[in-house]
Amino acid sequence: MKTIKLVYLLTTIAFVGVLASAFSPVSKSEMKSPASNVELLGAGASFPYPLYSKMFNEYNIKTGVKVNYQSIGSGGGIKQLMSKTVDFGASDAFLNDEDLSKMPASVVHIPTCLGAAVITYNLPGNPTLKFTPDVAADIFLGKIANWNDARIKQLNPAVILPDMPISIVHRSDGSGTTFIFTDYLSKVSPEWKDKVGHKTSVDWPVGLGAKGNEGVSGMIKQTPGAVGYVELIYALQNKMPVGLLQNKSGKYIEASIKSVTAAANQVIPADARVSITNTDAPDGYPISSFTWILLYKEQNYDGRPQDKAKEVVKLVWWMTHEAQQYAAPLIYAPLPKEAIKVVEANLKSIVFNGKSLL
Repeated sequence: MKTIKLVYLLTTIAFVGVLASAFSPVSKSEMKSPASNVELLGAGASFPYPLYSKMFNEYNIKTGVKVNYQSIGSGGGIKQLMSKTVDFGASDAFLNDEDLSKMPASVVHIPTCLGAAVITYNLPGNPTLKFTPDVAADIFLGKIANWNDARIKQLNPAVILPDMPISIVHRSDGSGTTFIFTDYLSKVSPEWKDKVGHKTSVDWPVGLGAKGNEGVSGMIKQTPGAVGYVELIYALQNKMPVGLLQNKSGKYIEASIKSVTAAANQVIPADARVSITNTDAPDGYPISSFTWILLYKEQNYDGRPQDKAKEVVKLVWWMTHEAQQYAAPLIYAPLPKEAIKVVEANLKSIVFNGKSLL
């Protein structure tokens, strides 16, 4: 009899244990959603890399989705998208009609934020210098070759400028930052437009090349007398001086969230391809730009699974909505309301087998 009672007791304990385990709370690590195992691959612009790094880290914490982003320059991002080796490309230069015609399928542009390309330099004491459009263009054309040139001195009479050669540093890789900077120079200097033009990669009249915003800022810091152009956050992170640039209204404008936002105060076309350099805005910074995520409109290609395509669209929606909170702390301007309307329409146009993924 005692044996039967003991067996009954052990059986009851075991059953209660099964019930307890079945209804006990599950740890977060055990509650991973199907998306937790997804890894997305993107490549391109170094211009927004500090912001994208923050966004992708926060998204991984929030959803478990990993985003592997390679900061290889806008030109590299476009090539990777063209070869379909990434889930999304990233570029500070929108694709013109000729570029779009070379892509294997229709591409959608999604602006994610705005930033500024700035003129930065390495001089004794690193004073804040003023530049007019013509002086900036002639420095990068090599026509102004010394820091104590009369034209620079005239703009900066209170600054003791050294008798030192100007060493130009520019991007060596295909770069959206180069596109933005040369787009501006082409608008303010007919000579620059005719001799050099604006592309992600140009034949520079003078200077040495470095890869990425990281490489350019690093080379400038290491080279006395150097001057170049980088995205604003790279200059600030490296404690480098940033020049004030005269805009169309004659004001010398500091690059900031406020002045970049002012530059974007214009109509955004439905395809989101717009240049805002040399803005008409009285308080706008002249070398401001959107930066874009590039996606194929039809996501069903090369055996691509629908769930992965959906995760890409969800990621970009989050970047352009909830994640805009991370822009300002890293000195990027969040998307204006008019741009978000265009973003939403363009994201809703992305399909899988002709059906919207949102």
